[in-house]
Amino acid sequence: MNIFILADELQKNEILKTPIAEQTSVTFATKISEANDIEIYDAFFILSDHKDINFERFGRKPVYVNQVIKTLSESGFPDNISKVNAWNGFLQRPLWEVVSNQKENHEEVFKSLNRKIIFVKDEPGFVSARVISMIVNEAFFAFGEKISSIEEIDEAMKLGTNYPNGPFEWAEKIGIENIYNLLEKLSEKEERYLPAPALKKLYSDISEKIDQ
Repeated sequence: MNIFILADELQKNEILKTPIAEQTSVTFATKISEANDIEIYDAFFILSDHKDINFERFGRKPVYVNQVIKTLSESGFPDNISKVNAWNGFLQRPLWEVVSNQKENHEEVFKSLNRKIIFVKDEPGFVSARVISMIVNEAFFAFGEKISSIEEIDEAMKLGTNYPNGPFEWAEKIGIENIYNLLEKLSEKEERYLPAPALKKLYSDISEKIDQ
């Protein structure tokens, strides 16, 4: 199996925390132009920005894009394009969630990366990102209501639930913008996903700094 992965250094390091299967060749790149000969690859992972990529160049070969918030149905991709979650912290997991219009021939691709897969519905946030975003949001509600400090909430969640990260640690790792935008998307259909006021303020502060 010969796989091309477009990824940044952090994504690459997360993937390589699990050894690649024997007889599998993986080419990591930061630019799609480095995939000069499409024919030599069996599958493609586009884990960085894909907005300017012409997916027709891949023919009918399996392509997996990092797209957590927007659904496949909204994107209008060809049927050979599937989506995965490449947010920080998710690629090192042994089980990857996949949204695809075609359920065949995926097992071999992910087995070559020493990963297992589970197919989930074509909804914003997959399952795990949606759950973690809700946990983060509840933590921001608690912080905004002065129930406890950021450090104490993180510590309590790790000790009480055995989570590897506290909710604020998750937010920092994943990115406040990602968490906020996913919750905003989900809240279009269900108000329970509305971002906490403290989270909304932090997102606004970050956006203002970026615009300056």
